[in-house]
Amino acid sequence: MNESKIDDHHKGIELEYEIDEPPHKVWRAISIPEFREKWLPKEALADSEAASLTPGQEVRYRMRESHPPFLESVVIFRITPNATGGTKLRIIHELTDARFDRMTRAASNNNSLLLMLAA
Repeated sequence: MNESKIDDHHKGIELEYEIDEPPHKVWRAISIPEFREKWLPKEALADSEAASLTPGQEVRYRMRESHPPFLESVVIFRITPNATGGTKLRIIHELTDARFDRMTRAASNNNSLLLMLAA
């Protein structure tokens, strides 16, 4: 399995893996709860059901941190067959919680009015 980092956003990260197994096996591992549970436990998910599903191609899950401030995110798994009969797995993890935008909106030295957020 080869890993390559694709892009590093301020709100997320994308990873790409080349897996020797065929796409249908990888699809089972990411879409069937009993198999997914071994590497992505339901406690990490905001909802145990997929947020969206395109059979054989893409599945999205909503996640929620287990510690305050309990930020929410979405993890997207996309699979495509590769030239060697294996699978290209792309994992996109994006922070979707609106509270994150408020926390990172302005630089501390931007000479604007300073506002404190209440805890």
